Amino acid sequence: MNVSEIAEQMIIYANGNLHDIAHFLKVYAYAKIIGECEGLSEEEQKIVETAALVHDIACPLCREKYGNTDGRHQEAEGVILAEKFLTEKDLSAEILNRVVYLVGHHHTYTDVDGLDYQILLEADYLVNADESCYSKDNISNAKKKILKRRQESHCFSQFTVFHRNWTRQTL
Repeated sequence: MNVSEIAEQMIIYANGNLHDIAHFLKVYAYAKIIGECEGLSEEEQKIVETAALVHDIACPLCREKYGNTDGRHQEAEGVILAEKFLTEKDLSAEILNRVVYLVGHHHTYTDVDGLDYQILLEADYLVNADESCYSKDNISNAKKKILKRRQESHCFSQFTVFHRNWTRQTL
């Protein structure tokens, strides 16, 4: 199954939740762009794109079970759900295992063990910063601590976050 078919299946899985669909598609778009800017191999690119699509697969369950989508809950529940969802998608064991690992760590900013992991963290952060109107201080700190890839400044130096008061902040 190709990545577009996985995206289609995730849209179905989201069961009409437009926020969730828009979120994972935006994370996917950023991850795809960053991965291509970094020159990832075909396999690495597939891992990054697939992980971006399924990274929040546990959000509906977490809302129901815990009343929120806390990152720790997403990581714990997401591993099981992502593995089940992806098992039927004709992915190699290596790709499946790495995507499931990334889903289980996409809110963990320590011990980042690969460029695919780093890209997923960055793509998700960029979308969350926009959707949640993160403060200038939060964005400034993230730029130092999270957005640390070699190509980040080239790919996203003009990324802007619009805040509720319509001020613009450039990363």
